[in-house]
Amino acid sequence: MKYYDTLDSPIGTLTVICDEKALVGVYFFEYEPEGAVRKRTELLEQVMFQLQEYLKGERKEFDLPLNPAGTEFQKKVWNALCAIPYGETRSYKDIAAAVGSPKACRAVGMANNRNPISIVIPCHRVIGANGGLVGYGGGLPIKIHLLEMESPDRSWKIY
Repeated sequence: MKYYDTLDSPIGTLTVICDEKALVGVYFFEYEPEGAVRKRTELLEQVMFQLQEYLKGERKEFDLPLNPAGTEFQKKVWNALCAIPYGETRSYKDIAAAVGSPKACRAVGMANNRNPISIVIPCHRVIGANGGLVGYGGGLPIKIHLLEMESPDRSWKIY
């Protein structure tokens, strides 16, 4: 069984989805996931609390069970994203090398695009090789907001 609820945040409404054991989705819009029940479970409460702390700048790491649905390659990429420290960034090339596929920059980009657990799996920390911001599922203004929140002394270019 899946459960969901929404969270109003400084970056807009987030839809958060959990199953009985783990977080399975954080999306940048409000919707009703098929087959899910709108109910605040203990795990959903924990996720909402940690997201609120993060968005206030009070939390730098999440401590949540995750279960993103994806291919083995996507899961390797998402695990590599989770290893990027708060306030730091990596290029698509860096992530490709980290997962043992140094020429798979585009595949890393597609895995980033398909990340079902935004923010918690920090795909916003992945940037272009030239240091520019090249895309984000939530939109570049949200990516900039998250990156500036994590490292306010850095400026970002949009390409």
